[in-house]
Amino acid sequence: IILGLRREGESLVVTVADSGKGMSEEELAHAFEKYYQGERSASLKGLGLGLAIVKRIVELHGGRVEARSALRQGSTFTVCLPSGRLRA
Repeated sequence: IILGLRREGESLVVTVADSGKGMSEEELAHAFEKYYQGERSASLKGLGLGLAIVKRIVELHGGRVEARSALRQGSTFTVCLPSGRLRA
């Protein structure tokens, strides 16, 4: 996993990238929906809520979250938050 943090104009941008199995275009289109789990192995557990919760929290803070992914190439999640809402 690679974490990144940078300032872009009036926004703070956080990226989380991995080199995992990635997601198909179909899975990526639904990644932020509640309870969506996509194609996964039987050994993985979860409810399909994590990314939906992240999206809701980010949006409540006036930001946005995006995902890019390709099969067998990993995924990158980007969170952009307005820096004026952040407090040190």
